[in-house]
Amino acid sequence: MTLGGSGMYVVSVVLPEVQKEFGVSRADASLPYTLMMLGFGAGGLAMGKLADKWGVHVALWIGSLGVGSGFVLAGMSTNIWLFALSHGLLMGFFGSSSTFAPLLADTSFWWNKRRGIAVAVCASGNYLAGSIWPALAQHGVETLGWRNTYIWIGIVCGLGMLGLAFLMRQRPPMLAVAAAGSVQSLASEKPFGMSIRNAHAILCVAGITCCVAMAMPQVHIVAYCSDLGFGAARGAEMLSLMLACGIVSRLISGAICDRIGGLRTLVLGSVLQGLALLMFLPFDGMVSLYVISAMFGLFQGGIVPSYAIIVREYFPAQRAGVLVGAAIMATMIGMALGGWMSGKVFDLTGSYHAAFVNGVLWNALNLSIALFLLWRVKKLARTELAN
Repeated sequence: MTLGGSGMYVVSVVLPEVQKEFGVSRADASLPYTLMMLGFGAGGLAMGKLADKWGVHVALWIGSLGVGSGFVLAGMSTNIWLFALSHGLLMGFFGSSSTFAPLLADTSFWWNKRRGIAVAVCASGNYLAGSIWPALAQHGVETLGWRNTYIWIGIVCGLGMLGLAFLMRQRPPMLAVAAAGSVQSLASEKPFGMSIRNAHAILCVAGITCCVAMAMPQVHIVAYCSDLGFGAARGAEMLSLMLACGIVSRLISGAICDRIGGLRTLVLGSVLQGLALLMFLPFDGMVSLYVISAMFGLFQGGIVPSYAIIVREYFPAQRAGVLVGAAIMATMIGMALGGWMSGKVFDLTGSYHAAFVNGVLWNALNLSIALFLLWRVKKLARTELAN
């Protein structure tokens, strides 16, 4: 996951250089990230189905080719459209998508009692990518140029993923137990007292809204620091700090999830993410941004993995793979929309202040949905107790 998630964070580092070289707007320069998140999400659903049938290692083999060739082609691109297509199709749909939803779903079947922390450890690989690759990419941009940096990252990540995939050929034993219908959990055919389709649709909307808000700092912190005069290198450091703290957040959230469940963990993460976003509005000094970036990472890291836990807790285990993939696809759509939307708001207003306000509003919508689902769960519990 650390190797496969590299493209999600490297593209933010090279955004100022790409915008300058291709002579495009900030919104257009954000397009590669947007297409990559869309490809990441759609590919996660497809790779999840593939992993369910053939095993996660097959998806990872395909992913290694996608990530490697995507970076190389992007590094050789002659215009923003080829650069964006390399991210969306190769690095997103065929590449990074194989290393998130399929791995989370696969991990959830290897553990039962400590499922939350297990999934959190797995998901931390994505944020480990965010803590490692931005600084390495920024150093590469300054010494080799962004094109050569992309090519070398593609070679390292592609070959690394291919080799590791051979170690992951064993299928989870719990899949056979789930197929036999003997997995015990809160799951039912009426999650939250609704049909599976309606309940999952609401969960996916929640995934979109939280990640529209989440994308603002993650995608634009480097460009934001450049605009403030601090330089892209400081922004890359803040992004690495943000995502390193996200690793801690995911591990802590996993432990919390084992105690209070995925839905309450989602509510907690949504509240904390909203508070961190609000802190960006009054403070824009360099030291303040380092502190707030760390806070943002600590507060929001457990949100996305909580969707995988919610699916395993409230939905039938036999359908967990595809439902987790669809939920993660929704979060990636949110990241894609948020990355582009923040750039568009910047183009319209000339500053990132309105973009942060936009993120806060989307986060409030996410919190409302999470609280609604929690209310449904409590209402059903009271009804069952009364009966």
